[in-house]
Amino acid sequence: MPRPFRLAALVLFGFAVIVTLVLDSGPGRCPRAPRKEREHSITIRGPHGGVPRYALAGVTVTRGTPDLEGLAKTLGEVLWADLQFEGVFEVLPATPPADGGKPQEADAVVSGEVSRESGGTLHLEVRIREVTSRQLAFGREYVGPETNPRLLAHVAANEILSAQAGIQGLAHSRLAFVSDRSGSFNEPTGSRRRVKEIFVADYDGHNDRRITTDGDLDLTPSWSSDGRAIAYTSYRRGYQDVFVTHIEERRQDTPTGGRGKNWLPAWSQDGARLAFTSNRDGNEDIYVMNTDGSGLRRLTTHWAIDTSPAWSPTGAQIAFTSNRTGSPQIWVMDADGSNPRAVTTEKYCDRPSWSPGRVNEIAYVSRTKTGFDIKVIDPATGVNRQLTHGPQNESPTFSPNGRHIAFTSTRSGTQQVWTMTRTGDDLRQVTRLGNNSMASWSR
Repeated sequence: MPRPFRLAALVLFGFAVIVTLVLDSGPGRCPRAPRKEREHSITIRGPHGGVPRYALAGVTVTRGTPDLEGLAKTLGEVLWADLQFEGVFEVLPATPPADGGKPQEADAVVSGEVSRESGGTLHLEVRIREVTSRQLAFGREYVGPETNPRLLAHVAANEILSAQAGIQGLAHSRLAFVSDRSGSFNEPTGSRRRVKEIFVADYDGHNDRRITTDGDLDLTPSWSSDGRAIAYTSYRRGYQDVFVTHIEERRQDTPTGGRGKNWLPAWSQDGARLAFTSNRDGNEDIYVMNTDGSGLRRLTTHWAIDTSPAWSPTGAQIAFTSNRTGSPQIWVMDADGSNPRAVTTEKYCDRPSWSPGRVNEIAYVSRTKTGFDIKVIDPATGVNRQLTHGPQNESPTFSPNGRHIAFTSTRSGTQQVWTMTRTGDDLRQVTRLGNNSMASWSR
């Protein structure tokens, strides 16, 4: 089993701490920043309290390793994209404008240097200097496998965002999603249908790989809180049931015991419980169980259809979809099933996703004049806002820091996974091969 990176050295350098990190790019691991002690650094400020402007000088190659120039270019591009994604810095290009205009003045310069060490490992050094004073605001060194150079840039970007902006970066977060890109078909009951499996990719769509090999219809993935497992719905038995695949161990569990039809699993934030929909007692209701299948409890007992559970950040409440008022709406109840109340009163609402960020809001799908769109609502006040405007936008999932939303859209002509900010800005297409949907963002 791969090990997380370890803190290898701590050396005072100017006004910042140079930290060497040894990274492991195992399939299920997301490196975490180490504890830092006695760090003396400065925070880059923008003009008049505005957004700080960062110029990227690129990543250069240590003398004697010219074959790393292509890799160094990739590292610089990934670092630029990761910092630009969060929008807390104004990231300026290192080259002058093509039209000959005057380049913008920067408040800080980000530079990097990469070299190869023994054993096929890379050494990346990243520094940020404040332009006016030339003081070192950030200095770190990273060591990782040459087989996954993007990981080095991702970790560096996350640490820059943490140190300079105080936010949790998403650079080494991942998206699980459903895809039919294999092009295979299955005929379980005589009817021909496309095989859909669960795939995982970096937040930007790179390093995608298949997680399930069921050869049937796999849907609705949900990440565990530690990023080691994914719960999902599968029709591999001829009917829908909840499975859990443990990525590193390459094994699967069926915590429901195969009783009844079960679907739409949702992992609690503490990783201890799974909420899901089941008809085991004759009606479609919300149930909860421990991840090993013990402690099963039915939460809803209404005659209507209750489905699509989503945990609140604290685990004290669950949002879900119910048609008990005549049409599907978003409801919220306590985690023990008590105190259910409707949050929306629209034509049609479904697939809630509760933000883990500082702002208390739920993203959901709403039927609008243009089709299906993504909205967010404050469950306490009922104030909502529409983020997309047709044609078909579904299955929202919040990023781990609550600043972004991944969702399914047909705006490019086929069904693909996109991301946007929680305000509906900065739309980016993540997937392109085949049809892709139902994303879940790792925590």
